[in-house]
Formats: sequence, structure tokens, C-alpha cells
Amino acid sequence: MTEHYDQLETREPAQRERELFAALQGVIERALTAPGWAKHLAGHNPQSATSRAALAKLPVMRKSDIAELQKAAPPFGGLNVTPPGKVKRLLMSPGPIFEPEGFGADHWGAARACYAAGFRDGDIVHNSFAYHLTPGGFILESGAHALGCAVIPGGVGNTEQQLDAIAHYKPNAYIGTPDFLKILLDTAQASGKDASSFTRGLVSGAALPTSLRDELRGRGVAVVQCYATAELGVVAYESDAHEGLIVNETVILEIVRPGTGDPVAAGEVGEIVVTTFNPDYPMIRLATGDLSALLPGLSPCGRTNLRIKGWMGRADQTAKIKGMFVHPKQIAQVADRHPELVRLRLVVGREAEQDTMTLMAESTSSDEALSNAVAATLQSVTKLKGAVVFLKPGALPNDGKVIADERPVG
Repeated sequence: MTEHYDQLETREPAQRERELFAALQGVIERALTAPGWAKHLAGHNPQSATSRAALAKLPVMRKSDIAELQKAAPPFGGLNVTPPGKVKRLLMSPGPIFEPEGFGADHWGAARACYAAGFRDGDIVHNSFAYHLTPGGFILESGAHALGCAVIPGGVGNTEQQLDAIAHYKPNAYIGTPDFLKILLDTAQASGKDASSFTRGLVSGAALPTSLRDELRGRGVAVVQCYATAELGVVAYESDAHEGLIVNETVILEIVRPGTGDPVAAGEVGEIVVTTFNPDYPMIRLATGDLSALLPGLSPCGRTNLRIKGWMGRADQTAKIKGMFVHPKQIAQVADRHPELVRLRLVVGREAEQDTMTLMAESTSSDEALSNAVAATLQSVTKLKGAVVFLKPGALPNDGKVIADERPVG
């Protein structure tokens, strides 16, 4: 059995960088024919994005803004290159956010994830992701089809019916959430139906704690996970090494400080930003709102692309304080005005029935003049008064939090 999907997965990292950024020029040129991207990138020189440092100078497109863009310019906010009537499917995710699916083979870049999960030509795959309007079922199905697998479109719910199909077709592979795989196995055991054909699975859309992975393995199903979104397809996937998620060969991934587009150091938790090579619906520096961190070194499985720790929470930490919304990007503005500060965290609390906020700031300097200046900037940016507390560099947790709301619930 071949260990890797193709030679792209084992390229020298420097070669991969050269080839990715050479290809990016054509993607950007094509994206600029779409009015939404032309407007978003106006005033910048996107053709200069020939390296990570140059790419980081382009503005991020926040996933949270796409719904508003689509309302103003339906159906896709002017971000689509291919007209709606020329794509394969027109889909809708919760939000609502609308996405096109093109006709290209493995449109969502899911084949590598399926291959790393052990799926091969001739396998029968049971897919329990949703097919109704949303892209979930189609994203992973397309990867299985690209490998030559047959797919049972189970979708969500109807557990008894799905078990009937499983007992009849005897699929050896599963696609869906890890939780629903456990439900299928539990229900099969309780009802006396046969679901013993499963030997491997590719899961996503929910946490995969070690305890659940071990339980599924103990029941004969070896599972790996992947990280995917409706706009980007499969961004990263796990191999049988179980050491982080390997970035897909179809994207450029960055980790940035939440609220900004500035890349953070390797190992620091930040927001996942992704650029895709999708010819129909390109994404240039899409800020996903999800947190992760880059892992050092290469995967023991032999794949040489960057690795991330996996999903580590949400980057959208907006808090309403004394009736005012405070956003992570405002805390980033405070940092920009005071280069003496290393890392910031705004802690929101509650005292004497009043909201409070304290800016915890890592800094090598802690004099009163700097404290007063930072407090004045904080008030200017947020329109709210807050205390400033200095900490030694490295004192704040490396968890990606920019705003920590510690007010009691209830």
C-alpha cells in the first residue's frame, strides 16, 4: 500500500514554498477579475505576494464579514470568479453563508485526507455528514470519489435506517463526526444489527478526545481527523502518526495574532488564516475565526508540510463591557501604539455590580509614565477606562486569548 497520496506531500519545504508562491500569482490575477476581491485588495499590490512576508501585507478577509458582503452583492459578495450558473452546486451553510462548488476533480481538496485515513480504490465509505443544502457531505464525498471509493450518502439522523444500509452494504470506512460513529456502534450493539465492517474512519466537525479515539480503536475502528470549512475545503488532516494536523497541499496557511493579520511566532497560539487555489471561489487570507498553533519539525509519517495542533477554540472574543463592544482588533491597536508591549490580554471582570477591565501587558518596562500612556490609549481606542498591569514577558498563557471575559455567569 502506497504510504503517500503523491510526491507533493514529501517535497522539500523550500521547494514547496517556491512552488506555492509561484502558483499564487495566477490565483491572485484571476481573483482580481471578481469585483469583491478587486475592491477588497484596492490600494494594495497583491502581485507582490511572492513570499509569506509579502503575503502578510495584504488585508485579511474575515469569515464573519462574508455574510454581509453576500447580502449587499448576492449571491457570493462578488468573491466568485465563476458565475453561479456555471458551477456544479449552489450550497448554503448556517449564518447563512452561501458557497459554490465547482466541477473540478476533488474540488474541496479532500482526497489527501481520505488517503491518509486509509481509504483506497474499491472501498465502500459510509458518509454521515449532511447533504441537505450544506457542503459537509459533498466535501468529504468528493475526496472518497477521487480515490475510487463508493459512497453511501447516509447524511444526518435516521440512525436505524443508516444501520440497515450499513448491515447490507458492509462499508469498511466511515466519514462523519466521531460522536455519531459512537452512536451508530452503540445503537447497533443494542439492537443486534451488524456494524462490524467498519475498520477506519475520517472524522471532523467535533472534538476527538483521546478517550473517544481509544474507545473507537478498541471497537475495531481506527480514526483520524481533519479540519475543513465550507469556504476553504479541507485545510489540514491527520495521518496515522497522530502528531498534529498536516496542512493540505492545496492551501497556504498562516497563524496570526487575533484581531490582526500579523503572523505570530511558531508555537504561539493565534488565528488560522488561509489562502486557497480554488479557481472558482478563491480565498486570499481568509481569517477563519479558529485558533491553532504551528508545531515544530516534520511529521514522522514522512509528509513535510507545516503542521498545526488542531482546533484550539475561537478567535472571535468580542465582549460587551458597560454597553460597549470591545473587539480583539482594538487591543491590537493599543499594541501597535506602544511597541514596548509584547503580548496583551484584556481581562473583563465584575466588582460592586459594575463591569471592570484590566489590560494585562507583557513588557520589559513598567514605569508609571508608560502605564498612564497605555491607559490613555486604551480609553481612546475603546471609549472605556481600564486599569493597566505589567507582567514579565512570557507570563501570559499561550492560548490565543486577547479578551478574557471572567465575569460570573448568572
